[in-house]
Amino acid sequence: MRSIILAAALAALQSFSPMAFADKGGSCHFHGKAPATEAVVTDCANQRRDVLVKAGKLESSWQSARLGALELVDGKKGKEWKATFTNPAANDKTKQNLYVFFSHPGNFIAANFTGQ
Repeated sequence: MRSIILAAALAALQSFSPMAFADKGGSCHFHGKAPATEAVVTDCANQRRDVLVKAGKLESSWQSARLGALELVDGKKGKEWKATFTNPAANDKTKQNLYVFFSHPGNFIAANFTGQ
């Protein structure tokens, strides 16, 4: 009985640990509506690019791609950050630009090659 209680207590404590909820790129998760600064979004965009490369969703040549443009655009749900990476070494020439979108407070929304 004591071991069951101990196991349940450990499971409960672990579920409240911040690491239990963190995903890859979890350090770029924000609450509230305060707008993120360009520096924060730049850092989060680079982190997201790295996560996509490590996950195999982008070819390894994207690891060295630098952030080109960072702009605030009108999205479906209000203002969004749009970060553009260019990779001239991409195998598919139609996919040389990667667009990474973040909410105004800095939370990741999506990444694609269309910019839409």
